[in-house]
Amino acid sequence: MTRSNTSAIIAVAMLLSLPLAASKDTKTLQENQQLKTQVAQLQKENGQAVNDLESMTAERDTLTKENEQLKAEIKAFKPKKSGKKTAARKHHHS
Repeated sequence: MTRSNTSAIIAVAMLLSLPLAASKDTKTLQENQQLKTQVAQLQKENGQAVNDLESMTAERDTLTKENEQLKAEIKAFKPKKSGKKTAARKHHHS
């Protein structure tokens, strides 16, 4: 009789654990879906960040070229220095 009681207890325990297992599966599925959604959002944000970086790099390159052109223009307008140095004027105190 003890053996049949043990079997009955095991059977009841297994039956009671089924809803718990199903509940865990549902919770795991929900968690999995939330994680998939988060991953998709992060991938979208990462793609946007890459696009932004490429755009900023192109803008930086354009500004660098423009800066070099402006420096060349400034250099062209500056008077050229002659090789001769002018004598410094000395002040004599009397």
